[in-house]
Amino acid sequence: MRTLPDGLWLNFGGSFAEPFVDILAIEACSTIQNLLDKRSRFAPSTHSMMCLCPIEWLLAPITPTDPTPRWRTTGVIPHEPFNDVVIPVREMRVLYGLKSDHYKGFARHQLPHAHEFFVPMETLTEENSEDNPALRELIARTSVSANFFSP
Repeated sequence: MRTLPDGLWLNFGGSFAEPFVDILAIEACSTIQNLLDKRSRFAPSTHSMMCLCPIEWLLAPITPTDPTPRWRTTGVIPHEPFNDVVIPVREMRVLYGLKSDHYKGFARHQLPHAHEFFVPMETLTEENSEDNPALRELIARTSVSANFFSP
């Protein structure tokens, strides 16, 4: 009974005393039923969410070429952990990748929640998609900082 998105980015913040994590989840949806199921998992709620960071993940190196353990880069875990770490979720955003025809129909007939973003799957998976200006702009809007004025 866990939600394990297809892609998951954690942005740690706060302090040692009051840590939090902002989440960007990416979900690939192959059918409309799959989209509806995944949307229900990420629907807004009145209860708090917690992010479980497994000890194996926290102790693993941040990249294949940098042996620094992940826990050191969080800025909110003061000592090497010896168990899984649970951190409150401050904010969660979800990017749904939809088949092109599903995307067109959804964009024409549905209204996304404030935390939801949608993109055709072909745009996400195309070669050099990280260089696509429209996709980069959409991803930038998923950031919590995008909600604030920057002079």
